[in-house]
Amino acid sequence: MVNTKTIRVPHLGGIDAAYQMPREYDPAKPTVVLVNAFTTSSELYRDQFDNVELADKINLVAIELLGHGQTRTAREHWTYWDTAEMNLQVLDALNIDHAFVLGTSQGGWVTVQMALLRPEKILGIIPMGTSMDCESERTRQLDCWDGPAIVSGFVKQWASSEATSNFEPDDGYCDAVINIGFNQVAPEVREFWHKTIKSNYQGEEGRRRIRMAAINLAERGGLHLRLSDIQCPVLWLHGTKDAVYTIANAKEEIQLFTRSPSATLVPVEGGAHFLNASHPREVNAALLEFVNQHK
Repeated sequence: MVNTKTIRVPHLGGIDAAYQMPREYDPAKPTVVLVNAFTTSSELYRDQFDNVELADKINLVAIELLGHGQTRTAREHWTYWDTAEMNLQVLDALNIDHAFVLGTSQGGWVTVQMALLRPEKILGIIPMGTSMDCESERTRQLDCWDGPAIVSGFVKQWASSEATSNFEPDDGYCDAVINIGFNQVAPEVREFWHKTIKSNYQGEEGRRRIRMAAINLAERGGLHLRLSDIQCPVLWLHGTKDAVYTIANAKEEIQLFTRSPSATLVPVEGGAHFLNASHPREVNAALLEFVNQHK
């Protein structure tokens, strides 16, 4: 059952930022912000919300990115940097002074952006199934996906000079996200994400949001030259069966966090791109250990 709330933040002239905080905030516990993958929602972290041990030890706040879930802004154009700033303003509005950030895929580079923008606020980052490069020829040579070629097709498909009041993503798109993110899922999980993706992108407004989300993914900039400015601990979790970004790429990029007091890559055997969903037990345990070590 989706239980999102919204909070108004001033960035971009005003954003209604959607988030889930499944339990009442406890200032005595450390906080972990969860940042979801492309065209999913905060529901990607259901296995974390439902974990009793995590609930006992930390506050979980899943914030839905610009263009995702129930987050809304009147601006049509925005970037991942805008999402990072929005997330930080959500924490300010919730009176959360310090937090860890865990992000899946696109959420992984948002963790870095948040730590760059407000280093005094971010205690540590946990990127998962991600890449810190742009969608480059270098990453393709390391057997990562050809992001621009794949995503550009959807951008063109979702372009329209006329209003599209009946728009919703088709089954082919939903299956593409599910297959590339989960590798294999039960029929009920596939049905859930079909319904969730379609319901989040309805009509003309939904078409514009999903198109801009895709443009952001296809044309995002790299972070390589900025990674040496990260001074908080980094725990990079990466599945060995990730269909988008490879362990080989992650091994090169973890070495770029040269000023982090602790930058560790942990491969998860058999893990899919949406690692927190395919291997929640391993992710939950690693998250809890990381937070306890650095809180």
